[in-house]
Amino acid sequence: MRALAALSRFVGNTFAYWVLLFAVLAFLFPSWFISLKVLIVPLLGLVMFGMGLTLKLDDFSEVVRHPWRVALGVIAHFMIMPGVAWLLCQAFHLPAEIAVGVILVGCCPSGTSSNVMTWLAKGDLALSVAIAAVTTLLAPLLTPALIWLLASAWLPVSFMEMFWSILQLVMLPIVLGVIAQRLLGDKVRYAVDVLPLISVVSIVMIVCAVVSASQGRIAESGLLIMAVVILHNSFGFLLGYFTGKLFKLPLAQRKSLSLEVGMQNSGLGAALAAAHFSPLAAVPSALFSVWHNISGALLSTYFRKMTPDGVVAQDEPVVNERP
Repeated sequence: MRALAALSRFVGNTFAYWVLLFAVLAFLFPSWFISLKVLIVPLLGLVMFGMGLTLKLDDFSEVVRHPWRVALGVIAHFMIMPGVAWLLCQAFHLPAEIAVGVILVGCCPSGTSSNVMTWLAKGDLALSVAIAAVTTLLAPLLTPALIWLLASAWLPVSFMEMFWSILQLVMLPIVLGVIAQRLLGDKVRYAVDVLPLISVVSIVMIVCAVVSASQGRIAESGLLIMAVVILHNSFGFLLGYFTGKLFKLPLAQRKSLSLEVGMQNSGLGAALAAAHFSPLAAVPSALFSVWHNISGALLSTYFRKMTPDGVVAQDEPVVNERP
C-alpha cells in the first residue's frame, strides 16, 4: 500500500507531464484512444466522487471565519473567467463550436488541482479549498446560467438540460463520496492515498478521448484554440491576483485568488461539451487541461519565491511534504 501511495504522489506531482504526453499521443494516434469517448462522463464522476471522499466540514470553516474573502474569490472566479472568455471569442471572431467551448470552460468551477498549486505557491490553502468547494457546489446553478447568458448567441443552450447534467456529473458523485466517508470512517484514508493516481488517470483519459475525437479539427485550428486558451488562463491568473491586491489582501491570499480564478475544472467542461454540443466544443477544455497544469506549476514556483513586498527571493530548498 505504501508503494501505491508513493506512486500516487509521484503521478500527482507530475500531472502536467502526463496530460501533455498523452494529449500528444492521442493527436498522433487517435485510433488508439477514440473508444474512450464513452467513458468521459463516468471518469469525471469518479474524480468528483474522490473529491467527496476528501471534503470535510473544516474545509468550510474558512467561509465562517472570513466569509468576505471566500465570497470575493467566488465572485471573481465566476465573473472574470466567463467575461474574459466572451471577450476573447469576440476579439478572435471564433467559429460557433469553438466559441461555445471557450465560454463553457470559462463558466466551470475552480480546477481540481488548484489546491495543490496553492500549497506549492505558499498561498492560503484554507482559502483556496473553500473557494474551490463553494464554486463547485454553486456550479449546478451558475455554470448553466452563465453559459446560457453568454453562449446562446452562437448555439442553442438549454439551461435545464445542463443543470441536470451538472447535478449528475458533480453533485451526485460528491454527495456519494461524502456519505462513503461518513460510513467508512478511518478506512477511507487508504482510498484517499491513491486518489491523486485515480484523478490523474481519469483526467488523462478524458483529454485523450476529446483530442482523439477531434484530431482533424485540432489540426485545422489547434494553434488558434491554443492561443485563446493561453490568453484566457493568463488573464485569469493576472486579474485574480490584482483583484486580491485591489481589496488589499495579504500576499498569501492574493496567490490563492490568482490560482483559484485562473484554473478551471476542465474535465467538467469537456464532459458538458461532449454531451450537449460536439467533440470540437470539448477541445478548448482539453487544451485548457493540458495548459493550466503547466502554467499553474510555473506560476506556483514563481509565487513560492515572492516575499510580501513583491520581491522574488532566491531559490530555497523544497520540503517534501503534502498539505
